[in-house]
Amino acid sequence: MQEVLKLEKVSKKYQAKNGEVEALKDISFEVYEGEFVSIIGPSGCGKSTLLSIIAGLEEKTSGKIYIDGKETNQVTSEIGYMLQRDSLLEWRNIYSNIMIGLEIRHCKTKENEEYAQNLLKKYHLYDFKDKFPSQLSGGMRQRVALIRTLAIRPKILLLDEAFSALDYQTRIAVTKDIYDILKNEKITALMVTHDISESISMSDRIVVLSKRPGTIKSIHKIDFEIPNRTPINCRESAKFSKYFDSLWKELDVHA
Repeated sequence: MQEVLKLEKVSKKYQAKNGEVEALKDISFEVYEGEFVSIIGPSGCGKSTLLSIIAGLEEKTSGKIYIDGKETNQVTSEIGYMLQRDSLLEWRNIYSNIMIGLEIRHCKTKENEEYAQNLLKKYHLYDFKDKFPSQLSGGMRQRVALIRTLAIRPKILLLDEAFSALDYQTRIAVTKDIYDILKNEKITALMVTHDISESISMSDRIVVLSKRPGTIKSIHKIDFEIPNRTPINCRESAKFSKYFDSLWKELDVHA
């Protein structure tokens, strides 16, 4: 597999009132083309900070980040970012919301518009393009947010607790929708989540961070050996509880 993203000894320190705070220390791992990788760890271990650094929204103190072998230190169109909230603009209809990323990047070409329209059709949202966000369910709003992000054709998608605002039942359904879309479109994904079950059901590998300063405790390969894998059938597998127990013990901050 081709390496798409590489982190090499990435560290982050903050200046606080009571002195210097080390948030992340020597984070090194790779993500390969088409992979879905999750990052989990105790609260405050620097998971979201790491995602912001990769996205170029926050500066690292030291270390290097590579995309396709080229070092990067800034915001790039090769990375898409989905946050906890869908951040749809309530006064713009769905189609206009989908277009906003292309408008901001000044790349609203006919070709890119057609690509976005095809995504809407492919994932059953085209009939809702003239609706407004308030008229959609939470799950549909998240699909719109994803398609808005994919419309700029990112190579890597970052998800920061992207499903945490949804109720449990909707969340299960949406993770399947998002997983299917990412696999169909061959998008490489890196997700931060506090939900162990969610990470197991969606991921090819899981990176476990220690408590602050966040360091890599381990990287788990997740393999259910299921044809036509989905987050739902992974949860039904006998392997699921074994993965969960192993990760739960490793995350015990009192250990």
